[in-house]
Amino acid sequence: MMLSFIVKRIFQSVLVLLVVGLVAFSMFRFVGDPVDSMLGQERTVQDIENLREALGLNKPFFLQYWDFLVRAVQGDLGISYRQGAPVAEIIAARLPATLELAVVSGVIALGLGIVLGIFTAIRRDGVLANMIMATSLIGVSLPTFLIGVLLIYGFGVGLDIRIPFTEIYFNTGGMPTFGRGDTVDLGGWTTGFATWDGIQSIILPAITLGLYQMTLIMRLVRAEMLEVLRADYIRFARARGLSDRAINFRHALKNTMVPVITVTGLQLGSIIAFAIITETVFQWPGVGLLFINAIQYVDIPVMAAYLMLISVMFVGINLIVDLLYVAIDPRLRGDGKTI
Repeated sequence: MMLSFIVKRIFQSVLVLLVVGLVAFSMFRFVGDPVDSMLGQERTVQDIENLREALGLNKPFFLQYWDFLVRAVQGDLGISYRQGAPVAEIIAARLPATLELAVVSGVIALGLGIVLGIFTAIRRDGVLANMIMATSLIGVSLPTFLIGVLLIYGFGVGLDIRIPFTEIYFNTGGMPTFGRGDTVDLGGWTTGFATWDGIQSIILPAITLGLYQMTLIMRLVRAEMLEVLRADYIRFARARGLSDRAINFRHALKNTMVPVITVTGLQLGSIIAFAIITETVFQWPGVGLLFINAIQYVDIPVMAAYLMLISVMFVGINLIVDLLYVAIDPRLRGDGKTI
């Protein structure tokens, strides 16, 4: 039954979240002691013991983790050691920035990746297709932070380019490269899509975050479509006299997208998980930058809440992809029945 498959996947997802949370929580013990950054130079041994008692740091490790899980289920993520405010409120204020950046990056990666993948597969011997494939190596090879720095230099600082055979120069810079720009509060959700400055500010970070995912999706779609185009039923469709448009988009593309769904879902999860690098380069005020600052001040509640949030998003996306994948191809359930 489909219900048993869903229950099984949900149970596996919960188990993964518990293991990830346990591993992440254990790593915090090696980051440092938050007491050192919270007390001044005049602290005494008694002051240290009192603060550790108040924060619950003197409890055994597994008991600390259990207390965190119990509070998290109730919606209480603790109090930030640095800011003294509820972690849930701090993350809620930063989350819109990260989600908007992830959505725009995902649209760029999916839209351009699928379109360019189809084009380079259909026109695989064309000059433009070969140029696109050669250029895509940049997105696959260069690390995200370096792509961000190059975009800042090229379109933020700008390059003076001379128009050939003239004395006219123009500068490629002027794009915002720091922060989120002007935002508007819409019922507790701060968005930059409602202002021109906010829209400009998200362009370079979104390209930086989505470029690697776009090239990966493009190359995957191309490889899968080329394999489908060599299948026997495609040859049979050509022998029947079907047009190239009908073969490519009605038959080949539909079968190409089935295996692409899983990898695409993983990449969308990676966009959210690895936005931390892009947010650091562009000082984008999202939860990724919040996590980096929390590491510097050993703000354990913020670090724990961030990692659990990212884990929930990543596992949730993978769960949805698994369900969609099985709905498309019921044979993957492994019970021999048709849904």
